[in-house]
Amino acid sequence: MAALGALVKKVWSVRRFVVLLCAPLALVPVLLSLPPKEGRCLYVILLMALYWCTEALPLAVTALLPIVLFPFLGILPSNKVCPQYFLDTNFLFLSGLIMASAIEEWNLHRRIALRVLMLVGVQPARLILGMMLTTSFLSMWLSNTASTAMMLPIANAILKSLFGEKDTSKDMNRENEENQASLQQNKLYTVPTEMQFLASTEDKDLTEEKEVASDTLSDLKKEEEYKTNIWKGFLISIPYAASIGGTATLTGTAPNLILLGQLKSYFPECDVVNFGSWFMFAFPLMLIFLLLGWLWISILYGGINLRGWRTKKSNIRADAEARAREVIKEDYQKLGPTKFAEQAIFFFFCMFAIMLFSRDPKFIPGWASLFAPGFISDAVTGITIVIILFFFPSQKPSFRWWFDLKAPNTETQPLLTWRKAQETVPWNIILLLGGGFAMAKGCEESGLSVWIGGRLHPLEGVPPPVAVILITIVIALFTEFASNTATIIIFLPVLAELAIRLKVNPLYLMIPGTIGCSYAFMLPVSTPPNSIAFSSGHLMVKDMARTGLLMNLMGVLLLSLAMNTWAKSIFQLGTFPAWANIHAENATSFLAAVENVTLSALNKI
Repeated sequence: MAALGALVKKVWSVRRFVVLLCAPLALVPVLLSLPPKEGRCLYVILLMALYWCTEALPLAVTALLPIVLFPFLGILPSNKVCPQYFLDTNFLFLSGLIMASAIEEWNLHRRIALRVLMLVGVQPARLILGMMLTTSFLSMWLSNTASTAMMLPIANAILKSLFGEKDTSKDMNRENEENQASLQQNKLYTVPTEMQFLASTEDKDLTEEKEVASDTLSDLKKEEEYKTNIWKGFLISIPYAASIGGTATLTGTAPNLILLGQLKSYFPECDVVNFGSWFMFAFPLMLIFLLLGWLWISILYGGINLRGWRTKKSNIRADAEARAREVIKEDYQKLGPTKFAEQAIFFFFCMFAIMLFSRDPKFIPGWASLFAPGFISDAVTGITIVIILFFFPSQKPSFRWWFDLKAPNTETQPLLTWRKAQETVPWNIILLLGGGFAMAKGCEESGLSVWIGGRLHPLEGVPPPVAVILITIVIALFTEFASNTATIIIFLPVLAELAIRLKVNPLYLMIPGTIGCSYAFMLPVSTPPNSIAFSSGHLMVKDMARTGLLMNLMGVLLLSLAMNTWAKSIFQLGTFPAWANIHAENATSFLAAVENVTLSALNKI
């Protein structure tokens, strides 16, 4: 196995080297087939997309390529490229990452998770619901990967208390063979450790023993199958809930912030998307999808038995649920009483969410209206709150020092230190966001987005509701094999131009594309949460494919429903807005100029 692993690593390293060298040469025809500036920009975008999809370079390193290639190729000067890596959208995301770091530092997320599980109960279907609710709530504020990594150990502890150690299928088969051999030899059935049966002491006839043994083996097989299914249902529900929960807030996942940043780049006058308006749209969608996903997983993996839901619960399962309840209670008690730091973090977390939501909720004037228009953004709000974390004390302050000169002057630790923030904040995501914004700026300045829009004539006859469904399906399938961040960076400029061609509100196509990037449920490689759950060794690819197929379908249909109902009133999707009309007029004039230049060049030839 070691030799095979070494061979795989060697082949992978060779493949990466080949992609790094051959990709720039293979894309040279792109430079020759388009107008000069648009061709050079498309060359850079395709090169980055190839590196992102193959991971020939680290994602964050690939995101830095515009800083080098745009100035060298004459697409964009460096003083316009570099600021894209530090837009206010990046700082909004940074504030969310720092808040998440403080929550993890004081284990507040674990206390919330265990408390929710204590409230929902320990029956398998209820526990799956509790796991999904908790994971989705945490994923709204923490990263999807961190939420999954935190919840999986809790799930494993509960599962072990319910069923004992999980055996592999090979071990189960070997155990069944040993049980059958014991039955043939002794005419008695074995008592497995998970199943506390009462041994009968009365004498029975040989035929009765055989019947009991046969029934017990059948019950044992059903119990093992039930155990395996519930274990799979638990593990698969957590990454799915993390992906769904991340869509509910702007800071929940990177594609949401990329949408916000590219809107500011393409449509500077667009101000309808902020933390509050996004939450009002995405939170109900998240709740509905989470509930339907829970029902599907519970039915598929035996948490809810539609045929035998009225049957009496066996003593075995009742005992197992009692043990699980004790495990959850014991883990919660290990956390001890609520500390002052946890209370402070919870207070600032609530302030963080409330102030972001109430800054400009659109349906009523927000608190930002008290200041100069356009000066206060979501980034200002988020950074204001997280700065306080770096000096607010983690222990209850004492005012004795002010009145007693002999009192010791001991320094108190803040809620979050900069060293901790450096270690826990994923800075590579900030660079990845910046690379996406730089790419969008290059598309706009070079005219590539207009050129792409001019090639979308065949799609002008597609009804907008059908376009929403098709876009979501295509992007959801594409993101099964590529990073969701890279996917949305590539697709958003195309969707913006397509919306202008269709004469519909650009948000009507861009929002489904953004959320569709998070609906990657079918493969272990689709998202890091899927990979983490799959690495536990209890899930198979076919389990994820079977479960994720219907999850993807539900996501597409629910998103289409949301875009054609409550999203229309929140984002004014029923009209073609003035901020998009200005961009459309500029794009038309630019396209006409490009066509004139091309025709004049052809005439000279």
